[in-house]
Amino acid sequence: MDRTLGGRQLAGDARPADGRDGVGLTSRSRELEDVSFGAVVEADDACRVQWATPAGLEVVGRGVAARLEARGPDRFDEIRTQAEATFDGLDHVGPDVARPRAFGGFSFHDGHDAGGVWRGFEAASFVVPAVLVTRSDEGTWLTAVADDAADATRRLEECHDRLLELPAMRPSGSGPGVAATRRTTTLDSWRAQVDRALERIDAGDLTKVVLAQALSVDLEGAIDVPATVERLRRRYPNCYRFLVGDGTSGTFFGAPPERLVSKRGDRVETEALAGSVPRGETPEEDDEHVERLLDSEKFRREHGLVVEAIRDQLAPLASELAVDDRTIRRLATIQHLRTPIAATLEADRHVLELVEALHPTPAVGGVPPETALETIRETESFDRGWYAAPIGWFDADGDGEFAVGIRSGVATDETVTLFAGNGIVADSDPEEEWEEIQLKFRPVLDELR
Repeated sequence: MDRTLGGRQLAGDARPADGRDGVGLTSRSRELEDVSFGAVVEADDACRVQWATPAGLEVVGRGVAARLEARGPDRFDEIRTQAEATFDGLDHVGPDVARPRAFGGFSFHDGHDAGGVWRGFEAASFVVPAVLVTRSDEGTWLTAVADDAADATRRLEECHDRLLELPAMRPSGSGPGVAATRRTTTLDSWRAQVDRALERIDAGDLTKVVLAQALSVDLEGAIDVPATVERLRRRYPNCYRFLVGDGTSGTFFGAPPERLVSKRGDRVETEALAGSVPRGETPEEDDEHVERLLDSEKFRREHGLVVEAIRDQLAPLASELAVDDRTIRRLATIQHLRTPIAATLEADRHVLELVEALHPTPAVGGVPPETALETIRETESFDRGWYAAPIGWFDADGDGEFAVGIRSGVATDETVTLFAGNGIVADSDPEEEWEEIQLKFRPVLDELR
């Protein structure tokens, strides 16, 4: 692929996060014949992002028009401040769906250090791509972003010509093959970790804590991450899908089932997703697993804690709050309890304020939050990085959408590190929790085989 399509030439155009004397970004869009999104992001020598929702919106981006980064406990506020400067005076000509957006995410812990497999992934990092392709029910649109109208128009036409040379379809192929796997946690160590958590729960310090594991997967060949994301789309069409890579280190990708928050105007949508059982080989076995899920006091308690916490976190920001009926979320290999939650904001808010209020939900952290985070830091033997943390986008209006970065992995060379966790409550059994975690590795692991 020609490097003018979001490669090194565009990456060099990145503008500072301080808004550079208040000069706003300029973007121009034009409608596009369909193109393979995998082909747009296939080269790994440039910053690239991909984002897709169960509702059908899909965006891919290349290059960097603006970059926002922050560290430490104030990282949400710092990104929000940088976003206001970056988008101040934005001049966008094109449909709203094709508008520039900042894509990226946050680390799970505020003390995250961008090293190891997480090299290049700061505690908070977002990019406004220099080139975006957006597909929705309103069609497919190409958007170019620059510092002035002339550059944006020039970039738009150049990229349009390059995109016409790309295929409309790109084979997703098969997985690279798995040579070996290594867990960060042995079964004996896991039993000890769960027992320590149960002691804290028995003592009244904790009600729930989510403990996780990492799985290092050595591949038989190089991984094609966009093709892997495409295979995840086919197997998990009702999940989010994302890909984030800076071209110099690893690529974080996954197919999370859980929305953290979506905001458009004063309307907010989120959900509680906690409590899980496998899929069955037959519809009858499916129903048997669901019956066990619904009858289990442990699962009901775990799910109820998540619903209550989200409601409590949103209530101070909302004029109206509605908790819908509990349902079953069926995926290819697993089934979850799910409760949709919606709210109307009482005042104008940036989506990052909601992200900060909700992260981490008890579905990936615990109750009470601070004690759970302390327990996780003391117990887990690996760095969560961006795993189980907010991943998504926001725009100039402060609207946006974020998923919880689970069912995910980091690809580096011929190794992928996967992550999965499970909620520990009063009557948790270490062996049962171990088996459930292995089930949660499967969505990505199956696509690597």
